[in-house]
Amino acid sequence: MKKTILWIALLLPFSISNLLAQEAPTVQITEKITPDNWHLLDREKTGFYGISLDRAYSLLKGKKSQQVIVAVIDSGIDTLHEDLKPVLWKNTKEIPGNGKDDDKNGYTDDYYGWNFLGGKDGKNVKQDSDEASRVYWKLKNKFGNTIPDTSALKGEEKMLAAEYIRAKNEVVDDVNPFEVMSEKRILNILLGGDSIITRKLNKKVFDGNDLKDYVAEGQEDWVAVQLYKELQKQNNDEKITNTDVINYFQGKVRKAQNADTPPKDYRGEIVGDNYDDINDRYYGNSDVMAGTPSHGTHCSGIIGAARNNDLGIDGVADNVKIMMLRAVPDGDEHDKDIALAIRYAVDNGAKIISMSFGKSYSPQKNWVDDAVKYAAAHDVLLVHAAGNDSRNLDSSFNFPNPVFQDGSGEARNFITVGASGDPTNGGFTASFSNYGKNSVDVFAPGVNIYSTLPGGNVYGKMSGTSMAAPVVSGIAALLLEYFPTLSAEQLKYVIEKSVVPITEDVILPGTQDADPVKVKLSDISKTGGEVNAYNAVKLAQTLKGERKAR
Repeated sequence: MKKTILWIALLLPFSISNLLAQEAPTVQITEKITPDNWHLLDREKTGFYGISLDRAYSLLKGKKSQQVIVAVIDSGIDTLHEDLKPVLWKNTKEIPGNGKDDDKNGYTDDYYGWNFLGGKDGKNVKQDSDEASRVYWKLKNKFGNTIPDTSALKGEEKMLAAEYIRAKNEVVDDVNPFEVMSEKRILNILLGGDSIITRKLNKKVFDGNDLKDYVAEGQEDWVAVQLYKELQKQNNDEKITNTDVINYFQGKVRKAQNADTPPKDYRGEIVGDNYDDINDRYYGNSDVMAGTPSHGTHCSGIIGAARNNDLGIDGVADNVKIMMLRAVPDGDEHDKDIALAIRYAVDNGAKIISMSFGKSYSPQKNWVDDAVKYAAAHDVLLVHAAGNDSRNLDSSFNFPNPVFQDGSGEARNFITVGASGDPTNGGFTASFSNYGKNSVDVFAPGVNIYSTLPGGNVYGKMSGTSMAAPVVSGIAALLLEYFPTLSAEQLKYVIEKSVVPITEDVILPGTQDADPVKVKLSDISKTGGEVNAYNAVKLAQTLKGERKAR
């Protein structure tokens, strides 16, 4: 899983052959309509399964708040966005753009945060390989072509052997030649149509809005447009761009090639650190707008876009500063970057860290675990998206997670978030959301979430547990603003104990389009409920804080 946003689960079955056989008529797609701010609404008052944010603020009326720094570890952020500029964290000890490390913290010009995917020469990592391929080729050099007998091994050797077998199954054994052929064919269609569409639109990057009135000049661009529209329809996301889609399929094709060829070291060619040394930490650059910052910009807006300014949207929290830590490429993130991003956030005053990314392998999990423990020692809460694979995390792998590899227990400052929708528009459980009775703490709105996008004054909808996690991060920040003595563990307690129980049957994620399986939310999550800001504020009012007053 890359940035945890639902992309394309239903696109491959889409019949390309049927498209190629058709004429090129005008096609209109009718989308279901929900209020742009449905995730903030109150179920009792509106019928929408939101977080009752206005009711929460009514309880807080007249109460003073303290500013909270929320770190967002993601793909980057549009620092010029009208609805984000007022809420960006700024390192006041640093003079931006002077090429000097004014505050002597090892990071030059880290004014808005830091980019762990950059080089000192200004170049930046944009795409990267998947972790399964990286693990497979690294361990193949160790184990060769033989399948190790794990029963004869102990300790770390046993663990590495098991990882090698799992990675080999995914990278080599489970490759479906038909799917690879389909992916290559789709990519060729998109690339062929893209050259025509970009020329006609006179823009290199376009999204669904640009295609609404597009008139094809031939079959090649018409088929490409239909593929784009189908993808946008399946993902409820009109802002998916041509570059997003092409990058996705190029990544799929690259991964298929990794069965025979080691993946390219995209990061190593640019960043220039000693990756194997966690203490080699002062690398990267200050460009938090590098690459494609759509994902990070969207997540940041959900948390804290300026409220009540008559622009765009209102974020959940009303007195936050967003610190961007760019560590998630178009591909799987690297453990070292995540570990150091967490430490940077803690060292620079963040009290909430929002993490909308994840993957199925974590070869340096000990580094990330140590960073999570470091955050706990400094009373920092981490909020993580559960992922978009419709998988049971009780019986599958997803990283980072709160379970420490060294057997020392589980982090108590860590919340894992599944995605909910609305029963009036597709059902309560998001079809893509991961779940787990012992692994997913809460569910939060994550379908058709309207938020900020790059472009200065651009907004749009995205779906994913990536959107659900910042909803929870926003609630956590809101609580800490008005109840500043609550500890990280207390924030977790309040958020989890104040959920609205979902007592009706829900559909098990991943079964919506087949034979739906009905379950109780309490069977697929720890709390069996959806987060609620109003309930959280009411509960917080009853607690005595355990954090030292700031």
